[in-house]
Amino acid sequence: MTPNTALPIDAALPDLIAALRARGRAVLQAPPGAGKTTRVPLAMLEAGLIPGRILMLEPRRLAARAAAERMAQTLGERAGETVGYRVRGEAKVGRGTRIEVVTEGILTRMIQSDPELTGIGAVIFDEFHERSLNADLGLALCLEIAGALRDDLILVAMSATLDAGPVAALMEDAPVVTSEGRAFPVDLVHADRPLRKGRETWADVAALVERAVADTDAGVLVFLPGAGEIARVEQALTGRLPVGCHIRPLYGAMKFADQRAALESAREGRNVVLATSIAETSLTIPDVRAVVDAGLSRRARFDPGSGMSRLVTEKVSRAEADQRAGRAGRVAPGRCYRAWTKGEEGALPAYPPAEIEAADLSGLALELALWGAGPEQLAFLTPPPEGTYAEAQALLTMLGALDTHGITEHGRTLAGLPLHPRLAHMLALAGPSAAPLAALLADRDPMARGAPVDLHLRLKALKGEREARADTVALSRIRQEAKRLSRGAGPEAGLAPEEMAALAYPDRIGLRRTGEAPRYLLSGGKGAALPPEDPLAGARLIVVTDTDGDPREARIRQAVQIGEAELRALFPDQIEEVHLCRWSRRHRRVEARVQDRLGAIALSDRAWKEADPQDVARAMLDGVRDLGFFPSEPARLFLARARLMGNDFPDFSDAALMDTAEDWLLPHLIGVRSLDDWKRFDLLPALRARLSWDEQQRLDREAPARFTTPLGREIAIDYSGEDPGISLRLQEMFGQTRHPTVAGRPLVVTLLSPAGRPVQVTRDIPGFWTNSYADVRKDMRGRYPKHPWPEDPREADPTLRVKRRT
Repeated sequence: MTPNTALPIDAALPDLIAALRARGRAVLQAPPGAGKTTRVPLAMLEAGLIPGRILMLEPRRLAARAAAERMAQTLGERAGETVGYRVRGEAKVGRGTRIEVVTEGILTRMIQSDPELTGIGAVIFDEFHERSLNADLGLALCLEIAGALRDDLILVAMSATLDAGPVAALMEDAPVVTSEGRAFPVDLVHADRPLRKGRETWADVAALVERAVADTDAGVLVFLPGAGEIARVEQALTGRLPVGCHIRPLYGAMKFADQRAALESAREGRNVVLATSIAETSLTIPDVRAVVDAGLSRRARFDPGSGMSRLVTEKVSRAEADQRAGRAGRVAPGRCYRAWTKGEEGALPAYPPAEIEAADLSGLALELALWGAGPEQLAFLTPPPEGTYAEAQALLTMLGALDTHGITEHGRTLAGLPLHPRLAHMLALAGPSAAPLAALLADRDPMARGAPVDLHLRLKALKGEREARADTVALSRIRQEAKRLSRGAGPEAGLAPEEMAALAYPDRIGLRRTGEAPRYLLSGGKGAALPPEDPLAGARLIVVTDTDGDPREARIRQAVQIGEAELRALFPDQIEEVHLCRWSRRHRRVEARVQDRLGAIALSDRAWKEADPQDVARAMLDGVRDLGFFPSEPARLFLARARLMGNDFPDFSDAALMDTAEDWLLPHLIGVRSLDDWKRFDLLPALRARLSWDEQQRLDREAPARFTTPLGREIAIDYSGEDPGISLRLQEMFGQTRHPTVAGRPLVVTLLSPAGRPVQVTRDIPGFWTNSYADVRKDMRGRYPKHPWPEDPREADPTLRVKRRT
């Protein structure tokens, strides 16, 4: 069973086997190319550590098949004998299989169906550094199984770049075994300038590939983010490479036969492999001496536009870049051409983020509900974010998968389907005819960019109708997946595609807003818009299945029209008759309506003529908060007086009035329901009603509206300025020996000449008589000789008359 060709990992295998014998778990660190994927399971089997099967997890289907086949070849067998594999839609295992290589999601299904993992002696987590959501969940569940049910279960986490310390601690201080590996030196060549944007990006990468091909006579491995970019670079390179160079695409959605061509040595010439990150680890690609790294990677991220996880394109981390570069040094010294400048390298993150930090967690929440534990009860290397996890639980509750007691029977059904809970819900309720739509929505859009959004066009393309422009490879993959999904569907319900879509996206049912632009309010409360030229732009009701995720108003990428009658039939329990009294900021009035609502949208809307006046008044109070106050002059004067009072007096500031409006204003708003009504409303009675009888008396006493002059004449106090004031003829203040005050503050007194012109402004009448009056008298006597100007105004009588003739 021992392979003939030595690999770097071989030196570390005795330490690993010893650690597993002693502790039953270990963390193995080994660089790419060390041979851990194919050597470790065979070494564990040969050592007789495990009486049952060894389960090894791989993050990708291609890696799982390739690893199983390589180990089988080592044993001189075919896959399915001692070594087999199980991936989505395909399995090669037999009764004699001892090592089973599976994709990570399959482990969760095995655990949920058999928590003791009967017949499994060991679980190996390969490429754990990728930190996929399924791997994190699988390890957490296995650790609980090992602690509670199976103390004999052996666990191994293998990684190329991960910091092993936290993983070892999570696994209860498991031993760390390190393989130094064997790599030849790799020269790093950075770009002279950053990549250009748009289509020019892939022209720049193609030029870098030409340079790499010219600099070596061996194979070249090119890292690109996805299948679309691979196609663009392949097209750009067509006819531009030397004779004997074979362009070999390599990505997960390809047929396995085509993938195999990229994993084998060229019979003649050499291969230029255009690959996604699938080629970073696990896979052996022969004869590579040069790597071209575009510096981009696709990662699973929760996409608010689709309501599910989507792959997004991001810059690689430094760990990923180093791993890719190492591919050039597997068999001889090599060179890595990086499509970014040396200066850009410092901005790259150290490690890629764990998927659990940014992905949609509805699948995780469903699995944990089925397991019967919360995330805080399991050993997660990175705990799921609380907010995202709560959103996932809310979605599952909306789909009927969870209730106040935990997982429902419907939720158990959804957990058994290999789909996002939204699509599983649709498949379970709609039946086999929903399988094509489920497969379509689970995959990337097969239509060309800029195609109409209508889902019916995509379904027609799946049926082979020629007028629909679509990616034939993607359509073939979707058809194959639809066949597989139909076998697990619920009973046939005879629903139309738009009804099926509404089941999956009950929070994405859109009602067209008023106006010319095709803008929609979604039942979940968000907004979305169609391109104005799209054929669906006139539809009143649609189901939105994909958007660009813009948080303000998303652009719709996929949708289907639906009728109101269909919605009422689908959601009879969710549609509620709601009586609403609310302030319309748009129309500046209270609107009393009766609506049939599905979430945030109103399927019908009619006037509520019998609305309670108290409800109307409360809605008008929101209008007051929107519009502010419109005090009349008497009310303005009252407010100015009240605001001069001390802290022991009620607060009449605008902020305080608005905060307490429900207490003092609401009883007076009966009959007020529009902007015009509010402008005509007299605030003064309501403002005065805020004061007790004693407070009103105090206000009138300390901050009166009028001032009584020494002649007994009442004049209005002007409260419009910073300080209250009065204006009156100087002679009318004769005999005044104390300065008048308001609320304990001196009045600003403007003394006027007999002609009504200001002579002096003072806050101190006694001081004026003493210090300034003599100068004023000297000036005024000559100009107004008919008016009295006594030498001592304090002893004179106030007057408004001229002097008597003598």
